[in-house]
Amino acid sequence: MIETSDHAPPGDFEIKAIERVIDKEPVFGAQTRALADWISSLYLCSLGEALALMIPGGKREMEAEGAHTFHDESEYRISSLNEEQTRVLAEIESTANPFFYLYGVTGSGKTLIFMHTAKRVFEQGKAVIYLVPEIALTHQVVNAFRSVFGAAVMDKELALLHSGLTASQRLTSWRRVARKEARIVVGVRSAVFAPVPNLGLIVIDEEHETSYKAGSTPRYHARQVAMHRIREEGGLLLMGSATPSLEAYAGMQSGSLAWARLSSRAAGGRMPTVEVINLTREQGPLSRRLIREIAATKESGGQTILFLNRRGFSHFFRCHSCGYEMKCARCSVSLTYHKNRELLICHYCGYKSKPATVCPSCRSLDVGFLGFGTERIEEDLRRLFPDYTVARIDTDTVKKKGTLQVVLKEFKEGRIDILLGTQMVAKGLNVRNLRLVGVVLADTGLMLPDFRAAERTFNLIVQVGGRAGRFEREGLVLVQTYRPSHDAIRFAARLEIDEYYERELAVRKELS
Repeated sequence: MIETSDHAPPGDFEIKAIERVIDKEPVFGAQTRALADWISSLYLCSLGEALALMIPGGKREMEAEGAHTFHDESEYRISSLNEEQTRVLAEIESTANPFFYLYGVTGSGKTLIFMHTAKRVFEQGKAVIYLVPEIALTHQVVNAFRSVFGAAVMDKELALLHSGLTASQRLTSWRRVARKEARIVVGVRSAVFAPVPNLGLIVIDEEHETSYKAGSTPRYHARQVAMHRIREEGGLLLMGSATPSLEAYAGMQSGSLAWARLSSRAAGGRMPTVEVINLTREQGPLSRRLIREIAATKESGGQTILFLNRRGFSHFFRCHSCGYEMKCARCSVSLTYHKNRELLICHYCGYKSKPATVCPSCRSLDVGFLGFGTERIEEDLRRLFPDYTVARIDTDTVKKKGTLQVVLKEFKEGRIDILLGTQMVAKGLNVRNLRLVGVVLADTGLMLPDFRAAERTFNLIVQVGGRAGRFEREGLVLVQTYRPSHDAIRFAARLEIDEYYERELAVRKELS
């Protein structure tokens, strides 16, 4: 029930009597209703669509299922704050601005500061919402909370909210939060709506990530919703990234966001050396230099990550006679060839088609697949390095629940020599023996019809490169590209983050 009226609306219909009450307490209160009204007004959706974001589905009378969490006590070990982190924590606690940005290089210990801030808020009797961009990252955040607060406290006080849970598990977590049985919520974008009473802190980790923006109605942004909640309910919004979104960077420069800088790596490692490789001078997708460095890294006892933000074997099917390309019948984008399934698949809508043996346009037999994706690179790696352990993680290989966590755990334990993946390898990995990062093709996102395409490419290169050399030994990042002179690639290779942002802001101002 949303509201009551003293008069029945016009129309010829029967108002039936209420047979029974399913929920023993109200499903939502005035605070949630007010937030739904704001969502409905700002994002031009119905009140029902707004409320559907905030209230989990599932049968409310069924026996609720516990929301199990994956944790590995060895995965996160709490350490004391260093001098720089202590200074930043003091700045956060003394700020009068409810919006604070933690702008720190990769590996600078932002998570540790988030945890200490959350602990102090929790000790004041207030609630914490901690957002991460992907479900896979919730596991390491839960482990961090367990290390800081203790396992017994977290088993009682922590609730997970994300789509990886069953409907029953989500309902159980949501009820625990609403009933004040859990004061710490960890989740992805939609967890920003958690019905926590006495809100004290919202953390948005890796704030730059595009996954914080919903792709379907209501098309809300978690950052914008978090800001509204903090304004209305009080508390602190604490965001952080090594590569802030351009909106957040502009907010820091204008003073609307308070901020602090972390300029050194917490474990004492130096920032990696970054080199750009021009693929126009190479014969295949893996350059000679990258192949040599993979072998040298293995010989020295190190591990390698290869990043390619493109799934499948080949990214389009073309006729060499007339130039015809097979495209999605619904989206008109090129279909990607998946060799292991012998299918052409649209990565936007899921449309599938069998590969053609003759050109549908001119009937020529001179047809083939062009380009490369993670499936093709994995095949090349296994051919080039038959004695190495190679693993691939993308949405094609980690569909089974728990697979991603198992692969990442094996990589951290040193049982995998080369880890190949899409954006999943660019976030959250903190591996002692990771010496080499290879960006197989930095250009994949540059040609998208999106004014943020260059910014996102820049962020990905900096983020994935930041996985290397976090500890004693310096890391090496090799960035392969057909466009070595592009600003996003040049500035990322030199780790000139502020310089790139100032240039990009100037360009957007000129074009606005």
